[in-house]
Amino acid sequence: MKTLKLGVLVSGSGSNLQSIIDNVENKRLDAEISVIICNNPGAYAIDRAAKHGIPSVVIDHHDFEDREAFDREMIAVLKSHDIDLVIMAGFMRILTPLFLRTFPMRIMNIHPALLPSFQGIHAQERAFEYGVKFSGCTVHFADEGVDTGPIITQAVVPVLDDDTADTLQQRILMEEHRIYPQAIQFYAEGRLEVVGRKVRIRDHAGVSEVPHHNPPLEAF
Repeated sequence: MKTLKLGVLVSGSGSNLQSIIDNVENKRLDAEISVIICNNPGAYAIDRAAKHGIPSVVIDHHDFEDREAFDREMIAVLKSHDIDLVIMAGFMRILTPLFLRTFPMRIMNIHPALLPSFQGIHAQERAFEYGVKFSGCTVHFADEGVDTGPIITQAVVPVLDDDTADTLQQRILMEEHRIYPQAIQFYAEGRLEVVGRKVRIRDHAGVSEVPHHNPPLEAF
């Protein structure tokens, strides 16, 4: 099986990037990170890449007159590394139609909420303030909307009575680090099929039919 070549887009600390790096190095993920592109020159993700000998390119969006010019530069870098799949790992920029058309259904993103709820920024805080009983995270293919692309996998995280927005965020992040590498591995194995809005995953283990309740049922 051909090793999947990843191009990772980051803006911040890169904790999801680290999870992907760890899974590649531990041979759980049949992929290699060919290049990391960061739009923030001071991001810790650049240091993470350097520690693992992964090429990184800083493309500061402030240096470009518009979004499309910025995306053209990213496209050129990704094509020069012959990328198979683009991974958004805390990349805080909205991709233009030009970028999305260049890599159709070859761009993954992770969002810290159960889409389609709480799209956009500050999702964990907004979910917590809303008073949801369950939150979680979603891996999806990127499309021209904001967090609207076909959903690949999700993890459900219960909201505890003593949670704060920060503690909930940390527990969601732990699940992000689990489901994102799994989604990439599904892609590497050729097991994802997009049918309309639905992503079919061939030959998976199946899902439990047992419902989850928060708080637990008592008398019913």
